[in-house]
Amino acid sequence: MARSATESATRTQAAAEWWRTAVIYQIYPRSFADSNGDGVGDLPGITARLESVAELGVDAVWLSPFYPSPQKDAGYDVADYTAVDPLFGTLDDFDELLARAHALSLKVIIDLVPNHSSSEHPWFQAALAAAPGSPERARYLFRDGLGEGGDVPPNNWQSVFGGPAWTRVEERDGTPGQWYLHLFDTSQPDFDWTNDEVKELFRGVLRFWLARGVDGFRVDVAHGLAKKAGLPDWTPPDPVLGMSDHAADAPYWAQPGVHPIYRDWHKVVAEFGADRILTGEAWVEPLSKLADWVRPDEMQQTFNFPFLETPWDAAPLKKVVDDSLAAFGSVGAPSTWVLSNHDVIRHATRLGLTPPPAQGQGLGPDSPVHPDDAVGLRRARAATAFMLALPGSAYLYQGEELGLPEVIDLPDSARQDPTFFRTGGKSYGRDGCRVPLPWESASPAAGFGPSDAAEAGASWLPQPETWPGYARDAQRGIPGSTLEFYSEALAERRTHHLASNELVWQPSPDPQTLVFRSGAVTVIANTGATPVALPTGRVVLASGPVGADRLPGDTTAWIVA
Repeated sequence: MARSATESATRTQAAAEWWRTAVIYQIYPRSFADSNGDGVGDLPGITARLESVAELGVDAVWLSPFYPSPQKDAGYDVADYTAVDPLFGTLDDFDELLARAHALSLKVIIDLVPNHSSSEHPWFQAALAAAPGSPERARYLFRDGLGEGGDVPPNNWQSVFGGPAWTRVEERDGTPGQWYLHLFDTSQPDFDWTNDEVKELFRGVLRFWLARGVDGFRVDVAHGLAKKAGLPDWTPPDPVLGMSDHAADAPYWAQPGVHPIYRDWHKVVAEFGADRILTGEAWVEPLSKLADWVRPDEMQQTFNFPFLETPWDAAPLKKVVDDSLAAFGSVGAPSTWVLSNHDVIRHATRLGLTPPPAQGQGLGPDSPVHPDDAVGLRRARAATAFMLALPGSAYLYQGEELGLPEVIDLPDSARQDPTFFRTGGKSYGRDGCRVPLPWESASPAAGFGPSDAAEAGASWLPQPETWPGYARDAQRGIPGSTLEFYSEALAERRTHHLASNELVWQPSPDPQTLVFRSGAVTVIANTGATPVALPTGRVVLASGPVGADRLPGDTTAWIVA
């Protein structure tokens, strides 16, 4: 009887901690599926296509923001945290999506944007109408300017999107007034997280969505909420700013003050059960510091961006895997692997570039480097096979299962990323990884929207002529297609329990090749150009064609003896 009770408790804990081994699929709502033909994806479109996501074999979906917003930064400028923008649907539409996902055994994580609000949020509008020193302004980071007349910004910080991180307001009497901080666009004023009203606002936001049934939150800019006291000047060593600015002394990233916030949120989330989670978007190095975000009383996951930024090269890959497992293991957390998302160049393109641009810069017609599409896709599939064999959780970005590349030849007139405008076109930004998905090769807009709509063929970013060839219906059931490769990889990952096994490195036949054991599976990844010997056994997965006893370059295989 005691053994039975122990086994039952173990199973219950494993179910509650589903996130330790989960594969989570990111849905970028405006580019996933359009139900009404207006050219923008929406919640009913997602609901209608969820079965395809479930068929792929993932465990959960993460939805990027769908809240009311002026859409100055594609919804990451939130005007109301407890509603749905009419662009995407209604709260009833969200409830239907959630119910459909749960019926398909998919967990649902939603984006939370706590570093900043939209400038159209009622709190910020009240702050603009209030006087300096007022409670309304204390919710944000308003400061007096420097110099004669206060016409110099309070410090020298620069926005991630380019240009100064401060904007001056006009006071009620029409005179130039205080400045407010925005680490991103001018339309995204930063909250002051030392303010108790801000803390209570977000406790309420968490409870609102948890009570509705969501399974967790992906926390945007999770390393940016706390700023160093006094907001001191700081000049980065690299003139190219971005979320991946890893300087240890940056006074607006990775400050100790973020951790009490997440310990507080951990308690709120736990009110709704042990299976609800927080996942942090924290661009923090070294990995030993990043692990602080996933200590037992803080978040459950944080994205492993050092892994994402590692080149397709055996030695640095082995190091980042070892460092990750050691760092996250030291606090009892899983590593959460990722290769692509809505903020970075798709890895089917990025891995074909030497070197790739810095995060956030993007690619365009005049970029100094251009990808080799064939090499990029071959390496992307190999990198994915390597990633999905690692212990822990993994995130996929919509369209990577189709092998979608970064769209480079977007006309300037179509671009919408604020990075493009704030840098005067010097950085192309992130539009290239956000182009709407192709579903049906013979339909208008490759099936992104309904073919019988008045605006059939509309898509908020133009799709390239090659898009129909990547469509889901052109790949489903086709041996060797990227879609079938992903499905097979996820199925074999479950069959062989790769996410929960221990990784044991094995001798390598070549300096550019990595070999490890995971339970009964031997994983071999050849990051070089020269074929190497395959271990003896049955190949249960290969990222590309393999010989009878040779593994080509840029290929990963899983082998069972």
